[in-house]
Amino acid sequence: MVTVLDERAVGKALRYERLIDAMESALIAFSAGRVLQPVRSVLTIEEGRRYLGVMPAAAEDAMGLKLVSFYPANAGTGIPTHMAMILLFRAATGEPLAVMDGRLITEMRTAAVSAAVSRRLAPWDSRVLALLGSGVQAAAHVEALRHVHRFDEVRVFSPTRAHAERFAAEHGAVVMEAEEAVRGADVIVTATSSQTPVLRGAWLKPGAHVSAVGAVRPNWRELDDDAMANVLVVDSREAARQESGDVILSGARIEAEAGELFAGKITIARERTTVFKSVGIAAEDLAAAQLVYDAVRRG
Repeated sequence: MVTVLDERAVGKALRYERLIDAMESALIAFSAGRVLQPVRSVLTIEEGRRYLGVMPAAAEDAMGLKLVSFYPANAGTGIPTHMAMILLFRAATGEPLAVMDGRLITEMRTAAVSAAVSRRLAPWDSRVLALLGSGVQAAAHVEALRHVHRFDEVRVFSPTRAHAERFAAEHGAVVMEAEEAVRGADVIVTATSSQTPVLRGAWLKPGAHVSAVGAVRPNWRELDDDAMANVLVVDSREAARQESGDVILSGARIEAEAGELFAGKITIARERTTVFKSVGIAAEDLAAAQLVYDAVRRG
């Protein structure tokens, strides 16, 4: 019997305490070649406004498919810009197991992956977090990153000051301009829909760590060339080189996949200034969906 889970049910089952570790395991398996998945197929319905993505994957114990809509045109309407559904199957027999809402899974697994990478690369004594963007992903990153760092100060910038002020009130942050927020910060998150750079490398202090999760099209950017010239880690080399405008347009050299970092195959000193460019891959969604399904089955 196929289990059907709405967003409320997903939210009851999914916790960062387990999700962060699950994302490490999923990316280790992906980088080791134990997950089969093509790069996301994106149907452009209306350039700059409406897209549909198809993301299948098969791992050792599960397989699945995420259908995700990306509608930048929804910004400011009360309807999310990202919505999704995930289908989960049993890998051994092909039996359908579950259909679940994927919007929250997408939100949380993105932040959980950033937290897992930051746990390996950010300064040990990280105390200042800067957020460029004040939407859903900024909020998720505050929650996820607080599981791996103890921040004394959270700074937030948004081009719409009212949005930044609302975010600051909800999350105990301080509103600043972009450059002011970034200078001196230990961990920086860019979570915007900007098509041109919002973060300049000249603002970064030595040893800072950046998680860049926005600019999800090949011709969009959040980081300038100076920022991208630092040590670069991605979730998938293949996907980043096809989907990330930050990587494609800067010509930046990719130092490692996150899975290689987690497996200890590549070591990066915390003293180096690092950038994690996340495009989001199906292996992450599949692992998160399996975590939800297992939690629900356990009751």
